[in-house]
Amino acid sequence: MLIEMSENSIAQTIARLRTEIREHDYRYYVLAEPVISDYEYDQLLRRLRELEEQHPELVTPDSPTQRVGGQPITGFTQVRHSVAMLSIDNTYNETELREFDARVRKGLEGASYRYVVDPKIDGVAISLRYEDGRLTQAATRGDGEVGDDVTHTIRTIRAIPLQLRGEDYPETLEVRGEVYWPLEAFRRFNEQLEAAGEATFANPRNATTGTLKQLNPRGIERRGLAFMAHGVGELQWKNISPPATQSALFEKFRSWGLPVNPCLQIMDSIEAVIDFVPRWDEKRRKLPYLTDGLVIKVDDFAQREQMGTTSRYPRWAIAYKYPAEQARTRLCDVTFQVGKLGTITPVAELEPVLLAGTTVKRASLHNFDQVARLGVQIGDTVVVEKAGEIIPQVVSVVTDDTQIAAGFSPREAASLQRRPILPPQQCPVCKGTAEKDVNGVYIRCINPTCPAQVRERLIYFCGRDQMDIAGMGEAVIDKLLEKKWITTYADIFQLAARRAELKGLEFQQERTIKGERRTIPVPLGEKRVAKLLESIEQRKQQPLSRLLAALNIPHVGTATAELLADHFGSMDALRQADEPALLQVSGVGPELARSLQKFFSSTSGQQILAELHTVGVNMTQPRRTTMEHQPLAGQTWVVTGTLEKFTRTEIEARIKQLGGMVAGSVSKKTSYLLAGIDPGSKLEKARSLGVKVISESDFMKMIGGA
Repeated sequence: MLIEMSENSIAQTIARLRTEIREHDYRYYVLAEPVISDYEYDQLLRRLRELEEQHPELVTPDSPTQRVGGQPITGFTQVRHSVAMLSIDNTYNETELREFDARVRKGLEGASYRYVVDPKIDGVAISLRYEDGRLTQAATRGDGEVGDDVTHTIRTIRAIPLQLRGEDYPETLEVRGEVYWPLEAFRRFNEQLEAAGEATFANPRNATTGTLKQLNPRGIERRGLAFMAHGVGELQWKNISPPATQSALFEKFRSWGLPVNPCLQIMDSIEAVIDFVPRWDEKRRKLPYLTDGLVIKVDDFAQREQMGTTSRYPRWAIAYKYPAEQARTRLCDVTFQVGKLGTITPVAELEPVLLAGTTVKRASLHNFDQVARLGVQIGDTVVVEKAGEIIPQVVSVVTDDTQIAAGFSPREAASLQRRPILPPQQCPVCKGTAEKDVNGVYIRCINPTCPAQVRERLIYFCGRDQMDIAGMGEAVIDKLLEKKWITTYADIFQLAARRAELKGLEFQQERTIKGERRTIPVPLGEKRVAKLLESIEQRKQQPLSRLLAALNIPHVGTATAELLADHFGSMDALRQADEPALLQVSGVGPELARSLQKFFSSTSGQQILAELHTVGVNMTQPRRTTMEHQPLAGQTWVVTGTLEKFTRTEIEARIKQLGGMVAGSVSKKTSYLLAGIDPGSKLEKARSLGVKVISESDFMKMIGGA
């Protein structure tokens, strides 16, 4: 009897701890009113975990300790959305907002209506499915009809409840929302990566996408991803009248523990929305996450049903997007960077200027043809813009008149010292010969042993889309090059012999010592060395496509590498192929075939492969089998430009899932060019070759429900 009481007491303690932790999650993520410290929260979680480890029979799937699964998944399964996740049409000015309002007024035949206005968070769209209050599935948007099951990673996000609060939730609830990486958490995580000598993430949105596509959920929780609900899919209520409006439903969301944006507004007219747009532009820059606009929706669900949707967009919603932020500053100097293929790129060195929330000191000038087109010189006042809110670039030069308007006096504007930006005659690093590509725009260092090229090739080889060696970031590679412990790809796979020496490698890091920030040398240490060497050993088994993409062969990117690996199956078969055999591969043209043959016949290429073979790097890949009944079977696709509903990775994965192949360049063998916004030179080439060009909406119609 005493034992039974003890077990009952333990079960009650576990239940109480779970309730407490869920309540603190609710206060932190929904109410933004935490009442305990992070340390106290961690202590509650630690106590719960200890009790559950002692009594595994009491563990339940919705326990706060069960956010991270035990084993990595082997691949992603597809999920068909019960209600399509449509994209929202964009607008960029006041006139278009009024045109949208006129369509709403007409569609509702004069009935009164109001709008719910929500910040457009720059994150990743996700659908969360709750059954009887328990999270059962999470899926990416995909093509709007079908997405990837990412439940294993979504469960790690503490802002997303595993079990809804209360009792009045629907039997089935699909919550649509945005997973995003808060700026401060993103900054901290990048600092940790940098301190560990690993490559940092370029921007929060792409990093969020990559995080959700991890097969192994371990370690994701510490990244600090967040979630905000912005819509709803399937709803099935039992003996309860559902709310009539989104604003009323969102009040329910809050009570159930689902985060809803506190900045959400209810507005009675489009004039109120238009008046709000410039005021919000100022406020959004102070938010702890990135936004690029506002989403305006009719609030009433019955009125939404009355208006309906097009094949792509709901008629009752529109997104207002702010133009990319620009800033003016002074071009102080131009430096040159040398890339992995010897490309010498001009980089603008700027007077520091605040742009889209960060201080910008450098910006891309792309190439010397672009310098000539802009007419830019050192000393000019220039306009800088973040392309896609990520990469700063110089977009124009400010004339003397606008320099005066920008704050320079006439005398100052006239006295600005301007110097032309001259293409280098030699490599800025190794001082070797620099030559311009024949019929091209790039100037290159032609010395293959140039230290800058060697460094960039090694960084690229270890990168996430190539061999993906965790821990081999720029700082570590720089230190290994300095020590002359690596000069070739194969050297990386022999670093285990230097384990003791690796532990002692020191890196300069900022630390707080007695309340003062100092830069001190910190050794790499046993733990980080163990992780690095483990990753190196594991990456020996990467498939042939990853190795091909990593070898820095001109014109061989990730898409082409997959086509080649799938066609030939082994490195031996590929290097023995003559030009006619290579040209049989969809997406391979004469230029690419010559590039491959040049690499395989060169002394350096043969040496690279021999060394990698000696250290045990895999050089094979099972061939993909394509079902003949798949809608895109036998077709080769090239994707260009910016798409509305997909990232480049998502659309290429979708094409492959439907039996198609993806190439990196347009050729006579290309079946279709899928062109988004700003398609560039690939569109011109496709038209000249008679390749069929289709839009994203055409693609969606083509695949239908596939």
